[in-house]
Amino acid sequence: MRKKLNITEGIFPMPVLMIATYNEDNSVNVMNAAWGTMQSRNTVALQLTETHKTVKNIKARKAFTISIADAEHIVQADYFGVASGNRFTNKFEKSGLTASKSEIVDAPVINEFPLCLECEFIEYQDKEYGVGVIGKVVNVTADEKVMVDGKLDMSLVNAIAFDPYTHGYYLVNKRVGEAFKDGLQLK
Repeated sequence: MRKKLNITEGIFPMPVLMIATYNEDNSVNVMNAAWGTMQSRNTVALQLTETHKTVKNIKARKAFTISIADAEHIVQADYFGVASGNRFTNKFEKSGLTASKSEIVDAPVINEFPLCLECEFIEYQDKEYGVGVIGKVVNVTADEKVMVDGKLDMSLVNAIAFDPYTHGYYLVNKRVGEAFKDGLQLK
């Protein structure tokens, strides 16, 4: 038997994405966003409103980075979601994390997060069904600690996911199948 639930952002898991930009004074701004996805192989969509400091920065700098949050930095990742860049100008400094300037786009790479997508701003969609920020992924980097034999090992990333039903974070680090292969058993 099925039980009716309240309507919420009900897709689980939702990625925990750290969206990083530069402020007007070149200080680092980071925002936690779970409402993001890939639109195509090199295009991202972030459901962000224009009231966010991050969106203002993206429009001004025409660039941003997306880091995948990991379990080791869950406190900082959550802090970036509860402290607004519109009200806290030093929230990145308070996090204790460090950043490097991307070599490709005008945005910071957060050194402690193991996987980063560097993006150029394409457009902002604000119609009734618009998705917010659209960006083109122009570079992807990973910390060597999550690489095995020159390839990314997602189980080492220790990515976290957001649960919109209970507002919890969950660890996503165990491979359980082979995409485009396991289903062939039913052909």
